Amino acid sequence: MSHISEEEFLKTYDAGEFERPSVTVDMLVFTIRSGEQENYRKLAQPELGLLLIRRGGHPFLGQWALPGGFVSMQESLEEAARRELQTETGLDDIYLEQLYTWGDVDRDPRTRVISCSYMSLVDSSELQLQAGDDASEASWFRVEQRLIEEKRHIHERGRVTERRLQLILTHETEQLSAVVETMDQVEGRVRSSSIRLLDAQGIAFDHARIIHYALERLRSKIEYTDIAFNLMPEKFTLTALQKVYEIISGKKLLAAAFRRKMADWVLETGEYTSSAGHRPSRLYRLNPERETL
Repeated sequence: MSHISEEEFLKTYDAGEFERPSVTVDMLVFTIRSGEQENYRKLAQPELGLLLIRRGGHPFLGQWALPGGFVSMQESLEEAARRELQTETGLDDIYLEQLYTWGDVDRDPRTRVISCSYMSLVDSSELQLQAGDDASEASWFRVEQRLIEEKRHIHERGRVTERRLQLILTHETEQLSAVVETMDQVEGRVRSSSIRLLDAQGIAFDHARIIHYALERLRSKIEYTDIAFNLMPEKFTLTALQKVYEIISGKKLLAAAFRRKMADWVLETGEYTSSAGHRPSRLYRLNPERETL
């Protein structure tokens, strides 16, 4: 047992006694945007978008990455996330939720870097991007995910599911891609999972792996939280809300069942849409008293 006080101990403590990895933050900002209209007679279909910045410096010069940067000694993780997001994209005062911490030893070629990722869902119609800091460009990319292969193995004490997926990010004429491999294993009462990045084209660092994880988390959270409402304007139609759920989940939903599911989540505003040439639709808003499951 030490015979010195804590105050005396702290005065003589050597912070350099242990190695100190660098700490960064990475932000995944999702939105719903109207896709490119192939036929002027048809309405442009909404699609899931992700905000990326083109790197203006080494490493991965010219490649696309998640907005982010290093955490200083005088700020919290969330303060760093908001600062980096504002300086690299011009976005400020938006919803952020801590997602996961990434700590593989060789994930950054510069030095040992541990990164805390944050996820945000925003209504992009009310936001204006502006690249800055070490980002030469900031843009919204359309997000697609395709299953390449799935294998399942059931054994005496559990099961293993392996999946190989392709991530495709598109902006105007530029297309980025990556292939990730996931493994979900159940052994008795123990459940484990892993994500391995097999290939990345145009996506910096291990950010394709982080994007895949965020998509999986997003699909899970829309089932039991109101997170999807961050993608909506203050007033919306149930048809528009259903479309958002379909885009995120990748599944077509029955309108009647969706309306029943949303009955406690939304409130009628008493207002209607005023689109010319279309039948007016009821406008709703999020019920602030609805408790998350």
